Amino acid sequence: MAGSSAIAVRDLTGASLIDALDGLADLRIAVFRAFPYLYEGDRAYERDYLSAYAESGGALVAGAFDGDRLVGAATAAPMADHAAEFAAPFRDRGMDIADIYYFGESVLLPEYRGRGVGHAFFDRREARARELGFAHASFCAVIRPPDHPARPTDYAPLDPFWRRRGFAPVEGMTGAFGWRDVGDSVETQHPMQFWLKSLR
Repeated sequence: MAGSSAIAVRDLTGASLIDALDGLADLRIAVFRAFPYLYEGDRAYERDYLSAYAESGGALVAGAFDGDRLVGAATAAPMADHAAEFAAPFRDRGMDIADIYYFGESVLLPEYRGRGVGHAFFDRREARARELGFAHASFCAVIRPPDHPARPTDYAPLDPFWRRRGFAPVEGMTGAFGWRDVGDSVETQHPMQFWLKSLR
């Protein structure tokens, strides 16, 4: 059961980030298992993916804690530090990826939602992007058809929240990333929509 105390959001760097890798991996797998990501999850992959943030001088990893329990996390780093498939749609549009700060993900256990943690994650990442002089912030979201069989009847897309934060989907700017859906034995490609916000 979620505690009634305030949730503390703090940066994870250096040794504190390395110590938190397993917890971060488990958290990402738990949250992304739900619709719309439906991610089967792999701890070894997650540890490797998250370790890259420890190696990026401009990265930010923030953890949300209920006491000592990690209940949420958000990541961000310069677009230039991400895999080529993330940067390709921007290069195809003639955009300089050196101007873009990329928000990797924001995950929070369901019982802690609605308490301002999501806004705190965005505030922290946008502040870091501005501090480093980036012109734009971006992230991508998985595209699932409205009639997907795993879509819960009470599912509420996060689009309104993202728009209130000043982000907008960039028409025609999509990518495709691979992972194993829950219950699948092989990895498949999933279309992703890029969202963008000007920071100036």
